[in-house]
Amino acid sequence: MTLLRVATYNIHKGVQGIGPVRRLEIHNIGHAVEQLDADVVCLQEVRKLHRREERYFTRWPELPQAEFLCPEGYAAVYQTNATTRHGEHGNALLSRWPLGDIGHHDVSDHRFEQRGLLHVPVHWNGAKVNAIVAHFGLIHSSRVRQVQRLAEFIEATVPRDELLIVAGDFNDWAEKLDAPMRAVGLHRAIVPGDPAARFNTFPSRMPMFSMDRIYARGLRCRTTSVPRGAAWARMSDHLPLLAELERA
Repeated sequence: MTLLRVATYNIHKGVQGIGPVRRLEIHNIGHAVEQLDADVVCLQEVRKLHRREERYFTRWPELPQAEFLCPEGYAAVYQTNATTRHGEHGNALLSRWPLGDIGHHDVSDHRFEQRGLLHVPVHWNGAKVNAIVAHFGLIHSSRVRQVQRLAEFIEATVPRDELLIVAGDFNDWAEKLDAPMRAVGLHRAIVPGDPAARFNTFPSRMPMFSMDRIYARGLRCRTTSVPRGAAWARMSDHLPLLAELERA
């Protein structure tokens, strides 16, 4: 049976560190994305542009980050969540399978955190998989409301008989979102019996929290993995999460 390989990765805008010691990691992340060998890659904190960093780093890519990270033969989709003084950043999706019409839904809960959902239908192996890339807020009450807005968006946009994945950085430090996600028909992509702590992704140098997740409807998880090691820990403050899914 053909498996759908899905990865989610918060790339921290392609830069690690702060101030004069910050370093550009976007080129290494490009190699990392290729190594994941995923059918669908869901990315958060992706820069469309940043004028200050472009001036600071001599090797800043000429392309927007989503296009720069896109492996040969893949398609790239990006939507802005936040506009700042120097540029824009948001969510992106890379796919080796054909894509349908792209949608975006604002789920910002207050003016200090701009958040959005990127919706991309992926035509995989004769089936339509609705992929939603999410990046939820830092405050628990905001995340609860964002689950509700996600549920409303799915109800209005995704037919109940179609396959669905929701992947991203959920900022759920306290592990409280699985129940409300199940209430809207989304189940976390973990093999039954595997403890969630095995798939901690944050912080990358000493992962203690399972912040990055993949939820699914109509698909069953066969395997879940988190790449580890010094090189992965260096590229972003998050590690990527990879799941292999099959039709339920």
